[in-house]
Amino acid sequence: MDAGDRERLLHGTHHAPHSVLGAHPVPGGIAFRAFRPYARAVTVVSGGMTVGLHDDGDGFFSGLLPLREVPAYRLRVAYEATEVETEDAYRFLPTLGELDLHLIGEGRHEELWTVLGAHPTAHQGVSGTRFSVWAPNALGVRVAGSFNFWDGTGFPMRSLGSSGVWELFVPGIGEGELYKFEITRPDGSKTLRADPMARRTEVPPATSSIVTSSRYEWGDAQWLERRAEVPAHRAPLSVYEVHLPSWRPGLTYRQLAEQLPAYVKDLGFTHVELMPVAEHPFGGSWGYQVTGFYAPTARLGTPDDFRYLVDALHRAGIGVIMDWVPAHFPRDEWALAEFDGRPLYEHSDPLRAAHPDWGTLEFDLGRREVRNFLVANALYWCEEFHIDGLRVDAVASMLYLDYSREPGQWTPNEHGGRENLDAVAFLQEMNATVYRRVPGVVTIAEESTAWDGVTRATHHRGPSGFGGLGFGLKWNMGWMHDSLEYMSHEPVHRRYHHGEMTFSMVYAYSENYVLPISHDEVVHGKRSLVSKMPGDWWRRRADLRAYLGFMWAHPGKQLLFMGQEFAQGAEWSEAHGPDWWLLDPHYGAEADHRGVRDLVRDLNTVYRASPALWQYDTEPAGFRWVTGDAADDNVLAFLRYDADGSPLLAVSHFAPVVRHDYRIGVPDDVPAWYEALNTDAARYGGSDVTSPDTVKPEPQGWHGLPASIRLTLPPLATVWLRPA
Repeated sequence: MDAGDRERLLHGTHHAPHSVLGAHPVPGGIAFRAFRPYARAVTVVSGGMTVGLHDDGDGFFSGLLPLREVPAYRLRVAYEATEVETEDAYRFLPTLGELDLHLIGEGRHEELWTVLGAHPTAHQGVSGTRFSVWAPNALGVRVAGSFNFWDGTGFPMRSLGSSGVWELFVPGIGEGELYKFEITRPDGSKTLRADPMARRTEVPPATSSIVTSSRYEWGDAQWLERRAEVPAHRAPLSVYEVHLPSWRPGLTYRQLAEQLPAYVKDLGFTHVELMPVAEHPFGGSWGYQVTGFYAPTARLGTPDDFRYLVDALHRAGIGVIMDWVPAHFPRDEWALAEFDGRPLYEHSDPLRAAHPDWGTLEFDLGRREVRNFLVANALYWCEEFHIDGLRVDAVASMLYLDYSREPGQWTPNEHGGRENLDAVAFLQEMNATVYRRVPGVVTIAEESTAWDGVTRATHHRGPSGFGGLGFGLKWNMGWMHDSLEYMSHEPVHRRYHHGEMTFSMVYAYSENYVLPISHDEVVHGKRSLVSKMPGDWWRRRADLRAYLGFMWAHPGKQLLFMGQEFAQGAEWSEAHGPDWWLLDPHYGAEADHRGVRDLVRDLNTVYRASPALWQYDTEPAGFRWVTGDAADDNVLAFLRYDADGSPLLAVSHFAPVVRHDYRIGVPDDVPAWYEALNTDAARYGGSDVTSPDTVKPEPQGWHGLPASIRLTLPPLATVWLRPA
């Protein structure tokens, strides 16, 4: 063997080990070379022939056999205490084809997870695992794992040309093996890295990747066929947000599948939203600092166990939205940061790379391979795990170059603006690709600014000159902040803040909105939802019920974080989850909490049965103010309409008094109205100021409408009325 080849193999810097190791025609026959550190002898076994190779030192063995062509052969390797017979990893052709490498190089491989990473497979008739990793700056890459005692010396990978991809087929190993990539950096130092494309990981704090494949047989074909029938913005969508590790602490994915679908179905939610399930090292990040973008967290089970949970939810008629985090990643030295010795997934400019708020690194979205990694990741969750929606975290931090940065800490784009053009292009590509490939999936932006066209189609340009970002829905953070601010005031002061409840309708149709009461609003000293309300315990619950009634009637979809559905008084903690003991029948105030949960169930039930509350969510024709200026009365009343023009009247009264004979304008083509829902009902814990009888309009015009009805408004309550 050439001395240079020998040196590079010993130091892990050889880019083409297959050109040296294995069997090769040479003058005089076939040269066999093996690199087996710690072996005492290596023998070539072919048919009835066994030939011992010469020990060249340092783990190298070689021999020249007088053959005309390379035979089928195996290696018998003798160690101090054992002897094994195995295939030679260096006799195999590459497992990646030219088309795969071309698409990777172009940044357009939409099924990237099928070619990179570790895949148990049969190659050239032999069972084993093919490993491949993108590391363009590496001087060399070797595979280390449980199958070689974490010594990758004898397992160098080959570089597949200019693609930056390294590849090795290792015969004889399969599922369950632990592995990492040992990368020789440009400066010659070594780093041991988890696989960026790992589809299964060890349970944190352990960090190894695990060879895996799925054998799961889905039972949700009917759900998948049906979900694309109506676009999300024209369908009922009521979301229960769940942090899986703490919903019922200690439950696995499969145990959750026995409880969560039944609970969510009973409460009538159409979807669950799962806080990031992708693998993350620190539980306190709630999953928002991801290291394993292609692996469901191993804390709760295997990837197929997670599939089982999604399948169970689908079979219960519940859609699954997943929080997805393409904005940033943590700096852990075994993960993505400076993966191959130089900035690779992160931006090369340290100012662009460092996320100022979270101590993490931002993805270099201008690099096509990084964009491909993330676009394919979005598809991966939708296609491999049947996810119905992606709620994209921290979109605002991606869109603006000056996000949380002071002057001098950022550089304008090529047009002199503060927009991150790379992020815009990435989000457009991601949305367009997901909607093209996965019918019925919805993408949702957590975006808190006034960016123009978050939910506009990517090919439609807006006044800013940008095409839309292409999301299906956007979180309405403005509505959330304003309405919670209003509710935090004592009722006597609310008249001065009335506009905080009406302002959302000024821009309600600028985007397709979700109204989010998420985990972010009930942690870090912000208090739980019921604890944000003023007054004594009765008033707090009444305010909460009235607020939920207002929220469910307001244009936009609903999202509610776990624990808030039964008026948990304490902030959420990932350490122990919701306070389920509040619903224990032996607890004295159990009825108070059960009443709020019963209301949430009824809100969802009436909501789903009332197309007026969701069919025209994104169209002005679906809404009309009856009175938006009754500030002194703390009253808000509006009509919602479905596609056929059938109305629902919502009246919210945020004062702690009963108002008798309160006149509300109504259309004159509805002969009578009945209470479809009243948040003050006794079964919810209210004072039971309800109207069991139908209400007939009087021909007296009011609030700009041709007729009117007189209602008794309960204290701190929302009432929904429908045509009788």
